[in-house]
Amino acid sequence: MENDELQRQLFLKQLQINRLLDITQAINNNVRAEGLYSMYKSFLNWELGVRKLALYVPKDDMWECVTHIGIEEELTKTDIKPLIPFLGNALRKLAEVKHPFTNEFEMVVPVFHKDEAIAFAFVGGYENTDFSKIQLITTITNIIAVAIENKRMFKQQLEKERYNHEIKLAAQMQRSLVPKTLPQNGCFEVDAYYQPHFGVGGDYYDFFKLRDDGYLLIVADIAGKGLPAALVMSNFQANLHAIIKRTDTPENFMEELNKAVLRLSKSDFYLTLFACDFNTQTRRLRYVNAGHIPPFLVMNNTVQQLDKGCTILGFFEKLPSIEVGEIYIEEEAMLCVFTDGITDVRDPEGSYFNEEKLGDFVLENAHISAKSFNEKLISKIEKFKGEEDFPDDMTVLTCRFFNKEEKQV
Repeated sequence: MENDELQRQLFLKQLQINRLLDITQAINNNVRAEGLYSMYKSFLNWELGVRKLALYVPKDDMWECVTHIGIEEELTKTDIKPLIPFLGNALRKLAEVKHPFTNEFEMVVPVFHKDEAIAFAFVGGYENTDFSKIQLITTITNIIAVAIENKRMFKQQLEKERYNHEIKLAAQMQRSLVPKTLPQNGCFEVDAYYQPHFGVGGDYYDFFKLRDDGYLLIVADIAGKGLPAALVMSNFQANLHAIIKRTDTPENFMEELNKAVLRLSKSDFYLTLFACDFNTQTRRLRYVNAGHIPPFLVMNNTVQQLDKGCTILGFFEKLPSIEVGEIYIEEEAMLCVFTDGITDVRDPEGSYFNEEKLGDFVLENAHISAKSFNEKLISKIEKFKGEEDFPDDMTVLTCRFFNKEEKQV
């Protein structure tokens, strides 16, 4: 009889080993999570005689019961998050944890990766005098939990790589929407700096030849960051080109732009914009500022901010009022249009590179070329922020106007 019992025990051990080998082979063969859960459940139930089980793994910010044995379906919906501080990080009995859910089980097997919990197996209805069985439950639970965690991390890595690839393509597309070259002639020169915060962003600038003597300069900023803002801005750019062709006054231009932004964003986004029209013969600069940070214009050693215009675009169905600003550029001048990514930059002490600092910089450097101006400005901002991150998309569009008599190549 003793020999028969020994033979039976050996046979059971061999079955357990074979099932463990099946599970490890399934893991190596990249069997889906659902298949691994099913094998885990079957092993605990049939080979180890476990009559109650609830295996929880994290999903988003919650914990989900992915397989269970011998408990009511309603019980599997229990939120175990409040219980986690009482469960510890090692195998323990649940007698001290007084809760309707834990009362159904006898022990919990926590599985941790570094300091992060990746699974909790609640087990009951087993022969708790058999220590080797408890060890086996703990081992197989760890194997399954780690395998599932590896699958999750691998999937996250694939998604991250796919997302980064999509962002890279989107960034290339977005950069193709802004001018590759900006004009330099006898009347003015233009240079731009553009740096999105997340590879793509909601800043936009453009430069248009309107007629024989007219040029239009635009800088816009979507309220938002990343891919959603970039998508809205890309659609806005397409609408902008069509609107320029069919409008003949700054007022009509802004009204049409406002309608376009409302259609695109459905009030979920809005944008600020600065647009100016410069006539090279009359030297007249007309502009509209739609809620944008007022650009700086330096002329005759005096700096002023261009703040006439209207409210932001995409907020009201009809703009309450539109005021067109007008300035005659009689002498050499420098115009600096920028987005709030510039003035939101902070140094390690928390001070901002605010409008006052930027205005002083523009006044001090109004005599240099537009390209040198932008390079010097970005270098100054880099030094100012130190190790701090850039908080937002950054765009600077600088236009240097020459004297009427001065001819440039």
